[in-house]
Order: sequence, then C-alpha cells, then structure tokens
Amino acid sequence: MTDSQNRVETISENNESTIDLDELRRQFDTEARNRSLIGWQALMITVIAVAMSLFHLYTSGFGLLLAMKQRAIHLAFVLVLVFLLYPFSDKCSRKRIPWYDYILAIMGAGFTLYMVLNFEQMVYRAGLPTQTDLIVGFMGIVLLLEATRRVSSPILPCIAIFFLFYCYFGRQFPEMFQHRGFNFSRIINHMYMGTEGVFGIPLAVSATFVFMFILFGSFLEQTGMGRFIIDLAMALAGHATGGPAKVAVLSSGLMGSISGSSVANVCTTGMFTIPLMKSVGYKPYFAGAVEAVASTGGQIMPPVMGAAAFIMAEFLGVPYIHVALAAIVPALLYYFAVIVQVHLEASRLGLKGLPRNRLPQLWTLLRTKGHLLLPLFGIVYFLLTGYTPLKAAYFGILITVAVSYLNKETMLTPVKLKEALESGARGALAVACACATVGIIVGTATLTGLGLRIAGAIVAIAGGKLLPSLLLTMVACILLGAGLPTTANFIVTSTMCAPALFQLDVPPMAAYMFVLYFGIAADLSPPVALAAYAGAGIAGAEPMKTGATAVKLALAGFLVPYIYVYNPMLVLVGFQPLPFTLAIITAVLGVFLLGMGSIGFYKIQLAWWQRILCFGGALSLLIPGIQTDIIGLVILGTMHLLQVIKFKKANTMTE
Repeated sequence: MTDSQNRVETISENNESTIDLDELRRQFDTEARNRSLIGWQALMITVIAVAMSLFHLYTSGFGLLLAMKQRAIHLAFVLVLVFLLYPFSDKCSRKRIPWYDYILAIMGAGFTLYMVLNFEQMVYRAGLPTQTDLIVGFMGIVLLLEATRRVSSPILPCIAIFFLFYCYFGRQFPEMFQHRGFNFSRIINHMYMGTEGVFGIPLAVSATFVFMFILFGSFLEQTGMGRFIIDLAMALAGHATGGPAKVAVLSSGLMGSISGSSVANVCTTGMFTIPLMKSVGYKPYFAGAVEAVASTGGQIMPPVMGAAAFIMAEFLGVPYIHVALAAIVPALLYYFAVIVQVHLEASRLGLKGLPRNRLPQLWTLLRTKGHLLLPLFGIVYFLLTGYTPLKAAYFGILITVAVSYLNKETMLTPVKLKEALESGARGALAVACACATVGIIVGTATLTGLGLRIAGAIVAIAGGKLLPSLLLTMVACILLGAGLPTTANFIVTSTMCAPALFQLDVPPMAAYMFVLYFGIAADLSPPVALAAYAGAGIAGAEPMKTGATAVKLALAGFLVPYIYVYNPMLVLVGFQPLPFTLAIITAVLGVFLLGMGSIGFYKIQLAWWQRILCFGGALSLLIPGIQTDIIGLVILGTMHLLQVIKFKKANTMTE
C-alpha cells in the first residue's frame, strides 16, 4: 500500500477511534443487534450458517426442491439462526444463549419442517386442515412474528397482526373496507398451509434469488471488494471539485447496488467518506446527508436494488433483466442530481478536491485489483444471455472464488471462504423474516381484496385524477415504508398502493417503480429517516437538520418518479430510440436546473427569484412535451446568460 493511501486511510481510522461503530449500527440498524458469542456456541452458529449457505449453493447449482419444501427449509434455517443470534430485548445478555431461545429455535425449525415432512398428505387434504395443522400454523405464525421483531423492528410484525385482525373482524371496519370476515381455521389455512401467505412469492424469492445475491455480495466482500470500490471512487473523483463528496456518491452507489440495507451502507462507507468530506470543508450535516442520500439510492440501483428487483420481476411476470434495465435511467438521474448538488455546493464554498498525491493511482489499482470487477461483468453477461438470476448469482460466486486467486491480497483462503458462507447466511436473516412476514400482508390482500379497496379509496379521494392520486400514493408509501427493510417495504407498498395507479392506466412497470422509490424515501424523510440519522451519528451533526438536508439533496428522487409515470419511456415502456434519447436529454437538463435551484448557486449566488425560475424550468424540462421543453430550455439559457454576466461583473469589480 502506498504512503498516499495510508494518509487517506488515517482520516477514517481517526474517526473510528472517536465513534463506536458497532454501537452506532445497533442504534440505527436493527440487523446489527445480534449476540457476540464465543466458544462452542459461536462454533454452533458457524456450522448452522455455513450449512444454510451450502444448502442454497447446492440447490442453485443442481436443482431446487419442490417450491414448498425449498421455502420451508429456508425458513427453518432462518428461524433457528434468528432465535440463537438475536436476544429477546436489548437488556438481555449478548454473550450467551439462554435456554428458552434454544427451545424457540427448535420449535421454529419443527413447525416449518412439519410442512416438508407432511407435504404429500397436506396436498391431498388441501383446504381441509386438521387440528394439528391449525396448531402448527398458529404457532408457526407466532414464532415468525417474534423472529421478525427481533431481527427487524416491531413495526412490521405489528402491521402483520393488524392485517390478521382485519381478516377476522372484517365486518367491524368502516364501510369502504368492510368484508364478511373469516374464521380462525380459514385464516390459518390461507396464511400458513399454502403458497398464498407466509410461504408465498416473497419467501420464494428470498429462498432463491435474494439469498444467492446476498451470498454473492458476501464473497465479494471477503475479497476486499468494499475497499477496492472506495479506492476506485477516490482515484476517479477524489481530485475533482468537492471530490470527497463525489467519492461518497460513487462508492455508496456501487456498494448499495449489491447491498440490502441503506443504513448498513451508511455505516460501512460513511466511516470513510464522511470524515473526508468534513476534512475539505463540507459542513457535518451536509456530509452526513450526502452519504445517506447516496447509500439510500443504492436500493434503486441495479443489479440488486435491495432485492426488490427480484420481487418486482415476479409480480410483473417478466424476466429479471427487464426490471434491471428499466431501473437504470431513473437511478442514474437520481445520482446525477446528487452529484450536481455536491459539485455546486463545493463551488459555492470554494472547496477543492484532494491532492493527487493523497489518492490511489487508477492504473495501479486496476492492475492489482481490477480482476475483482470480473464477477460483476460475469453476472451482467449471464443475465443478458438469458440465464435466471439464480444461475447468474451461482456462477458469479464461482467466478469470484476463481479470480480471487489472481492476487495474494484478494485470495479467498479457507478461513475467508468460511467467513463468506457464514456472513452470507447472517445477512439473509432480516430479509427472509421480512419476506415471510409480508407474505401475511399479501395473503390478506388476496383473501379479502384489501388492495383493490385501498386503490378505490385513493382514486375516489383524488377524484379520479392522476396527479392527486400520485400525491396520495406518495404519502402512503412514505408512511408505510417507514422503518421497513427494502424488500418488505416494496412488497407492502406494491400490494397496498400500486393497484390505485393500475386503475388510472399507469403501466405496471412505472407504477411499481413509483411505489419503490417513495417507499425507500422513508429512510431519508424525517421523523423516521434512519439512514440520515446514521449519517448524522458518524458526522457528529444534528439529526433533524441532516434529515432535512438529505430530503433536499434527494429532491430529484422525489420528482423523477412522477416523470416516468407521465413518460413511461424512461422505464423502457413503449421504447423508441429517438423519443427515448430526447426524454433523457431533457431530463438531465431538468435535473441540472433542479440542482441549481436547490443549492442556489451556479457561477455565482442565485437571487431568490432566480431559484424559483430554476425550479419552474426544471419542471418544464422534466414534464414531457415539446412546448414545456422549449420553455425549460429558454429558462436554462437565460439563467446561464445571467449568471455568466453577473460572474464577469463580480470578477471585474474584484480586480
């Protein structure tokens, strides 16, 4: 490692010495609140976690089991690990496993494996559960909700319980949401004994695509991919105006694209990027906000999109690659908007980039560790040539193992292989619990027709008009998505809110992307804003101010979804080369104007009326149509001319 890289790393190390990273993660990321075990208990966890990863590797490579069996075994592993790893509450010991958690782990495995052992008999008596079936189903749901509470938060289990009550007490709800109500036997049978509830599509995706991509990310991490991404971003953008902030955007976007949690991403890359941003002059709250916005954006960046891409593909009934391609332009517009704003903020404050002698050398970096990019290229190749995401992830892992041996520093030794298998299983726990639990919400929608009822309510309140319906859907998604993991977030919002947009003839791809964006926006929007608060904790900034700044930086993320609803070509619906190209050009110019208005600076400080004009021009360019585009271009040209004249006058007076 060069002296320049050592100097850059010193900033991160000094920051870590003043911040307890583990405590910060536990505070904002519930997935990090696990036990720290030693001795034979730690060995037991390792054996179970490695066995889980090997099971999924084997079934991915040599053929999946029957759907119900694959999902049940997956969930059995998950429940065992959750009860052994996550304490009942924060007051419980993190150094040992109490006796009652062993019992819960055994029960969790037993009640799910019951589905495997009695699969044939349950198929024959479909719709006619026995007393034992009902007891197993009830206890299975209770244990699942408790596991989800431990590994995630109380929010999702409480929502699921509310929906179960809705199934039973349907007659007592307001007229708009009333239904005839279902008895205990029907609810348990629907939610646990078939593939409509707990063992439905969300858990199916978790037990196949999602787990394998999490495992793929774990293998990449063990090769040093995280450090390589940060170094690569430093080499590419560290010298530019406001370089450290651009490094944060690039590295967090790349890490977030294969990560499943915006908060975990903030804590991982933020420990390095936030101190760097502060070191060149960015305000602490701004640095924390940039990292939060960049990390959250990773959940909408292909290939993984916080695992939501796989769920979306299943809901749409299209190949996964269609979803990944459709998400590219909106995601790039989001990140372009953030980079524009950090650049203009740096220009406004007169901030420079880091000296080149403090940065990694690009060609040296690519020569020594560039082979780590081959698995990512391999994944893309397999997906484009028609392989399923499951097979693509499987081959991606094999490629990762193979190319790691091209450099001693990246080599996956037996110890690192064990770490990759174990951390992959651990990383899948929260997603799997969330997927199984939101299966209850999806099951409620199919049993009672709730999704259509909510859709009808939104459309009725909005008077059948698209824009008010979009505004109501946005608010509903932000509220429903607060505190939920990305996968659960998308399933809840798509089940409850997307049908309203379907009724207004919004293409399904655009509708699902719309609810995904605004569900994820909950991680940035106060009062919840977990990603922003994590960034504030690292930056030593005021949380609410960091959250408010994050919302401002993500403003394009709040506007772009409206644009692709009105112009679905941006998500490749009705694709035509020339209109698509024009739509991208006007969208990019609109996002640039939006950044100018948000920061209040271009060549020189903008007056208040100029900022308003910028916002108007941005909307004109973002809204599809020749007339609006002309208006937006005139405003952009006028603003550029005014700023150049004002800048020259200011320089003349200074001289």
